[in-house]
Amino acid sequence: FFFLFSGLIGRSWAMVFAAGGFKVKLYDIAQQQLTSALENIRKQMKEMEKSGFLKGSSSAEQQFALISVCTDLKAAVEGATFIQECTPENLELKKKIFGQLDLIVGDNVILSSSTSCLLPSKLFTGLKHVKQCIVSHPVNPPYFVPLVEIVPHPETDPSTTERTYALMKKIGQSPVKLNREIEGFVLNRLQYAVISEAWRLVGEGVISPTDLDLVMSDGLGMRYAFIGPLETMHLNAEGIANYCERYSEGMRLVLNTFGPVPEFSGEIVQKVYQAMSEKIPVVPKVLDARRKWRDECLSGLAKLKTEMKSN
Repeated sequence: FFFLFSGLIGRSWAMVFAAGGFKVKLYDIAQQQLTSALENIRKQMKEMEKSGFLKGSSSAEQQFALISVCTDLKAAVEGATFIQECTPENLELKKKIFGQLDLIVGDNVILSSSTSCLLPSKLFTGLKHVKQCIVSHPVNPPYFVPLVEIVPHPETDPSTTERTYALMKKIGQSPVKLNREIEGFVLNRLQYAVISEAWRLVGEGVISPTDLDLVMSDGLGMRYAFIGPLETMHLNAEGIANYCERYSEGMRLVLNTFGPVPEFSGEIVQKVYQAMSEKIPVVPKVLDARRKWRDECLSGLAKLKTEMKSN
């Protein structure tokens, strides 16, 4: 049994676990929230089955049958072996939830958080089940983007990390283990480094916002969809050592010209907003259509990557 919360990430996690053949119990305080979550999940599963993007080996109906809902916390955790928390990114709220769970779970349950930036030491310190606590940070939307960052608390038992890693593998995600906690974990640290330099380049008038995005989507992103920056270095020379010999001086020269951390406010916000709004007007219907298109692209890419791995 798995137990989650019924927001956007919770629904996506529920679908991933159900595709992996696990029984899922969705918990929320509001019945209406759970009812709409189930409707949304059934609709998405049916659409993906129709378009051939449904994960797992069983039908949409079979997967949907594995998902149940509950508004009683104690009843929800009964029989659970893994609990994935998906509340909004609010430290006090999350601490309150884990405090409640700490009082009612047994010694074999893994307590996992979907947080994207709150450190495990802030979330779990002081809990009597701290050895069973871990962060499993998915990438939005987890159904199409398989990466999961597994981040332990300093007191997390190694077996908790191993069990979480094995479970994520089993449901078809791509888990990575962080050896210790760090602000932003790894994905957001890399993402913020890119955003920061993108912001400076646009702000300094070097390139337009739309062309900046093209550099990633039709340049670096093409490469990074299959291999990471370290393997890229390895392949772009005769191995890493040779790459460093050839390019380290040039890299340092460029890196030393990077400016300070941007404020992300003022004129540059307006400049980027205008460019993005011309391409995608900030209207709910238009944004939703573009997100749907993005998810279809991710789904197609995920399918292609799976096929290429099996070949």
